Amino acid sequence: MLAAFMDAMGEAASAVDASPSHGSSEPAGFETFFEAEYPRMARAMYLVTGNAQEAEEIAQESFLAVWERWDRVRAMDDPTGYVYRTAMNRFRSRLRRATRATRRVMGAAEGRDGFAEADERDAVARALAGLTPRQRAAVVLTELLGYGAEEAGQILGIQPPTVRSLASQGRATMRSMLGADDG
Repeated sequence: MLAAFMDAMGEAASAVDASPSHGSSEPAGFETFFEAEYPRMARAMYLVTGNAQEAEEIAQESFLAVWERWDRVRAMDDPTGYVYRTAMNRFRSRLRRATRATRRVMGAAEGRDGFAEADERDAVARALAGLTPRQRAAVVLTELLGYGAEEAGQILGIQPPTVRSLASQGRATMRSMLGADDG
């Protein structure tokens, strides 16, 4: 476990001071600190998260963050408390992100009937397919894409009154088709 973690940090990890553990007055080297604290941290994070993989990830991320700041952290009164605080902050951040994502997904689906919406889209697609190509183009440009008759006429290469006429005929045909499907 330690070897994989140290390998991930690269060669710089081997240059870390290997002084005695944090029990003495002299600050401990990161490797000694890691060996002493990582197993307890991983177990504690498992109890917090209830998921072994997530606990490992949080513990590793926390120790990586401490390793990156080891010069400052080892001079602290309680480096162990700092690594635990870092781990809990990471856990809370993950929890907040997951909560926001869940709210976004659940909020989007709230009060909507996905099956009914799919049925409506299918009915509209079938009604559009029943129009002539020119009527379909006029309806799509004016109704779905929101272009005015002038802009749609320029796109289609026809006069604005023709666009209005085609769109009107297309809407009438669609109303009759959709009305027949409902009944």
